[in-house]
Amino acid sequence: MIDEALTRAVHDAMREAAERAILPRYQSLAEHEVDAKAADDLVTIADHESEKILAERLSLLLPEAAIVGEEAAHDAPAVLDRLGDALCWIVDPLDGTNNFARGQQPFGVLVALAQRGATIGGWIFDPLADRFCHAASGGGAFIDGEKVTAHASGAEKPIAGISMLFLDPDRREAMKRHIAPHYTLVDIPRCAAEQYPRLVLGQNDVSIFERTLPWDHAAGVLFLNEAGGRAARPDGSAYRVDDYARPGMIGAATPALWDELAERLAGIG
Repeated sequence: MIDEALTRAVHDAMREAAERAILPRYQSLAEHEVDAKAADDLVTIADHESEKILAERLSLLLPEAAIVGEEAAHDAPAVLDRLGDALCWIVDPLDGTNNFARGQQPFGVLVALAQRGATIGGWIFDPLADRFCHAASGGGAFIDGEKVTAHASGAEKPIAGISMLFLDPDRREAMKRHIAPHYTLVDIPRCAAEQYPRLVLGQNDVSIFERTLPWDHAAGVLFLNEAGGRAARPDGSAYRVDDYARPGMIGAATPALWDELAERLAGIG
C-alpha cells in the first residue's frame, strides 16, 4: 500500500500546504491570527488552513481512510475514536506551532497512515530546509529519497533531548537527579518533526517524551524504527496511535542506547 506513488502524492500535499498556508505567514502573523488552545499551546490560522488542505488532498488518495487532524480533534474529541479504524490518516498540519507563532524555527508538517492502530506509513516535511523524511513499515527509512540508517553521535556522554514539560514536580526532580547526570542535555526543539530526524542523523542520541499524542509521534516513531534506531514505551511495548493517552516514550539512535536509558528509567519507577 505504501508505494512510491503514494509517497509522492503525500509529499505533494504537504508541500502545497506549506506553500499556501504556512510559509507565507512565517514571521508575518497578525495578532488576531494566533490563539491559545491551552496554557503554552498555541494555534494559528496557518494550522487551520494547512489541515484543511491536507485533509482535502489525503481524502482523494484513500477515500476509505478516516482522517484525524490535530485541530479537528481539538474541536471535536470524538474524532479520536477513528484512530483504530481499518485505515486512518493522522495529520499534524503545523508541528512546532509555538516556535512558528514566535517567528522561530523549527517547525514542520507530519502525516502518518495507520492500519487498525498500527502505523504503516510516515512522512515528515521541513518546509524551510525542504527536507522530506519518510518510512513504510518493513520498507526502511529515507531522507530526500536516500535510504538512511540511524547512528549515535559518538559523544563520550550521549546527547539527550529530554522533555520535562509535562512531568509532575517529583518526577521532574527524579529525572534531574538520576537520569540527567549520565547525559549531555540539549534543549528540546519542541517539534517532533525535528526531534526524530535528530535521532536518526546522530545529532541526538536519546529522547524522552511524556505526552505521546498521535499527530506528534506516529510518523516519527515509524521513521526512527525503520532507520534502525528504537522508539517504544519504557516497558518495551510498541507505540500505537490508538493508545495516545498513555504517557511515556523513549526514542534512541540505537537499540543499545534505548536499553541503557530504559534501565535507568525503570530504576526511578
